[in-house]
Amino acid sequence: MNDLRHPVAVVGMQPEPKGATFDQHHDTDHHRARARRRRVMYGIIPGSTPALAIHRNFMTAPSTKKTVNTASATNRSDFPIIVIGTSAGGQSALSVLVAQLPADFPAAILIVQHMAATSSNEAMLRLLADKGNLPCKQAAQHGVIKSGYIYLAQPDHHLMISQGKTLATKGARENRARPAIDPLFRSAAVEFGNRVIGVILTGYLDDGTSGMEVIRRCGGICVVQDPADAAYPDMPQNVLNHVKVDHCVPLAEMGSLLTRLALSERGARIAVPADVAIEAKIAQRVLSDLESVDFLGTQVPFNCPGCGGVLWQMKVGEHLRFRCHTGHAYTVATLLAEQTAKMEETLWVALRMFEENKNLLVKMGTEGTASPSYAERVEQSDIHIRRIKAMLHSNTANTDPLP
Repeated sequence: MNDLRHPVAVVGMQPEPKGATFDQHHDTDHHRARARRRRVMYGIIPGSTPALAIHRNFMTAPSTKKTVNTASATNRSDFPIIVIGTSAGGQSALSVLVAQLPADFPAAILIVQHMAATSSNEAMLRLLADKGNLPCKQAAQHGVIKSGYIYLAQPDHHLMISQGKTLATKGARENRARPAIDPLFRSAAVEFGNRVIGVILTGYLDDGTSGMEVIRRCGGICVVQDPADAAYPDMPQNVLNHVKVDHCVPLAEMGSLLTRLALSERGARIAVPADVAIEAKIAQRVLSDLESVDFLGTQVPFNCPGCGGVLWQMKVGEHLRFRCHTGHAYTVATLLAEQTAKMEETLWVALRMFEENKNLLVKMGTEGTASPSYAERVEQSDIHIRRIKAMLHSNTANTDPLP
């Protein structure tokens, strides 16, 4: 069991004072009892029901609107969690934002910035530390989260939260990215509910939109950078198009807004929707099977670009998404972009093969070993080569430069 002296991510709840009343002790005991029931449900206590049983319980539910109460003593604290997602233009935006935060900032901040798998966090960590007043560190596996600290996702690792600590995992890519924004936002919402503040900054396409919707469904606060103020407006604009956000502000006003929100009182947390809990478990590699994705959506005749498996279609509100049973997940925009990239890759392979075939035919003709029809076959190869080159030249689809 986690040490309750290091609580995480609750706004407006103070540590129990000395000389607490009977009612206060009774409330604490009530939360601890609920915490144990949750741990049994997730198979955390040795000998209890295994984690896989959670989705079987969901499968017997009358509808996907069933919810799971995940409140526990492990996530009671006197400071909130702020989760930030950004992509293209994020380094500059983050340096401006952290410079606005005071040294006694009353929250923990976890950041996912899209980055290449071979990149390093060193320059970003130094930049954020130099520009701001808060200590910055790379998120570690099973790392303790402290108020007033900034935690940055590792390259080529998803950053998530489980049992009040950070996880750094090599799970399947989501929205073509690892680290991806949605797994962090989803896990934070499951752990801390309405104690979470989600922030989306500049970037391409729509990673983070689904995560922000989950934060909203769990009672958290949604903040986006004004698209007119963003270097790359796609990500904040897509959130505005699909999620009812609480605040849309330019970057210059975001620091003061987050400080006010971190100090604001929050009510009792609400139950976590069953589909959200299942997706959070899939991202942590606890669940990954056909029954789980069958619960989440409907199988469709599309293949996963990441592994070639079948995709399931999920729809919450107006936001359409896809997921395969091994863990890859896509929005419509990222699935289209990934399919486009795969098509281009296939065309380049075909072009190489036709050119090799043509060169071999020409060589055979020069040496006099080809049949009389070789010239016709060379001409056919030329036709295919020209067609493929025309398709490659005409490919003007939006291909987000994610790693």
